[in-house]
Amino acid sequence: MRAQFLAFTFLATAVASGALAQQAAPPATTFMNNKDIMSLVDKAKADRKGDAPLVIEPILSLAPYRAQLEYRPGTSPAAVHEKDAELMVVLEGTGNIVTGGKLVDEKRTNANNLGGPSIAGGNSQAVVKGDMLIVPANTPHQVIPTGGAPIVLMTLHVPHPPTNWPPTN
Repeated sequence: MRAQFLAFTFLATAVASGALAQQAAPPATTFMNNKDIMSLVDKAKADRKGDAPLVIEPILSLAPYRAQLEYRPGTSPAAVHEKDAELMVVLEGTGNIVTGGKLVDEKRTNANNLGGPSIAGGNSQAVVKGDMLIVPANTPHQVIPTGGAPIVLMTLHVPHPPTNWPPTN
């Protein structure tokens, strides 16, 4: 009887742990159509607090990757992502994306990122709808909207590849 009770307790704990683990993991979203992505722009406008220069809305998620919409009506602080590159695609608007150089008044924002109000000595690239660029890891970058309207980006952070990447075929 005691062995049955222990077996039941072990099984119940395993099932409960599995259910909690499944709840903790965000669901994978691997497709979103253009109409739904563009409706996120309206959601970002509604979610904006005061004069916030940046509002982020999730688009797709498949761990470890997460594509997000960045609605940028103003100039946000510059950033450096130490552990990943960042792919940017312009969905709407125009702007300048400054890369390279050095963060001004650099401060740590979290365990993997640095920030500052601007960049000294970077290279500015004018961008319009349809343009894309990739910012390598450890590279200062800043998005500056131009033309009097917000710039809207799709961004995707790309973790460092494992050692010996790409594999030889």
